[in-house]
Amino acid sequence: MYLKKISLFNYKNFSEANFEFDTKINCFVGKNGIGKTNVLDAIYHLSYGKSYFNPLAVQNIKHGEEFFVIDAELEKENRAEQIVCSLKKGQKKILKRNGKVYDKFSDHIGFVPLVIISPADRDLIIEGSETRRKFMDSVISQLDALYLQQLIQYQKVISQRNALLKYFALNHVFENDTLSIYNEQLNELGHEIFEKRKAFIENFIPIFNKHHQAITDSQETVQLVYESHLYEKDLIILLQENINKDRALQYTSVGIHKDDLSFEIDSHPIKKFGSQGQQKSFLIALKLAQFEFLKKQSGVKPILLFDDIFDKLDESRVAKIVEMVNSDTFGQLFISDTHPERTESIVKSTHQTYKIFHL
Repeated sequence: MYLKKISLFNYKNFSEANFEFDTKINCFVGKNGIGKTNVLDAIYHLSYGKSYFNPLAVQNIKHGEEFFVIDAELEKENRAEQIVCSLKKGQKKILKRNGKVYDKFSDHIGFVPLVIISPADRDLIIEGSETRRKFMDSVISQLDALYLQQLIQYQKVISQRNALLKYFALNHVFENDTLSIYNEQLNELGHEIFEKRKAFIENFIPIFNKHHQAITDSQETVQLVYESHLYEKDLIILLQENINKDRALQYTSVGIHKDDLSFEIDSHPIKKFGSQGQQKSFLIALKLAQFEFLKKQSGVKPILLFDDIFDKLDESRVAKIVEMVNSDTFGQLFISDTHPERTESIVKSTHQTYKIFHL
């Protein structure tokens, strides 16, 4: 699978831009603020139907304009595919494949497997548990459409249960039978999601450890630990035990929506005990493991986006990545960098075909 071309209209800082890509390596070079990362984000849009950097969709429309359009051509399994993502202010975002509009964006997830490695990944370490859950969920969802539907349904039931708890508090009433219906639904969905997350982590950890050891020459010991209330008890029991707390808080305090993925170095949180270099190695290993996991499970080499990472890596880490490109581990690669000469020197050393776009 590879991305052949992309056209951007009123997307972020671009009024109109067209790019035709090499099947192997594509580099966007230029000064900071010129739009290199924005091209990578447009490519990310093709996979996930949303921006990696701007959670508010309307923020991706060029200032002063009313809409944006991303129009792309891919080749997958020897078939030409067209994907168009567009948004007009005040309207719903539209995602189309070969002219047909998706009813649900979730139906598209997994069609274009993609991994991004970016300085923004540091949020996985410094932000709260929701960011790490989203990482876990996005990897599983790219391979398991049912998982994504279960997740969407679980969130819907949580919202309904929370609304009911607020209603109880506001009206000084309590209806255990009504609450029990939501508890049973959450228990069933929560159990399925928990089992799939558990299985994912068991498969993912050895891949992650392998990449981390390769990047650091086995100098450090790190851990990925999946934390969940459901290791202790079934969700239905937890919900019953915490009913007084939930009524006081007016929201559901236990369940898989509180799960976390703990990042540790020598069994301590890497957020507090890891140097910047150690955190960087951890995150790159995490994303390379995501790449390999998706490739193994789907049989397709995901598109890989390297956003400004050569600026943040020492030569030995860059050499390791070049080695992986040389060994044909990766499929199509997109790189952004502020130093044209450095970029050219790195990509030349891979002996692969490449294109450099000066922005």
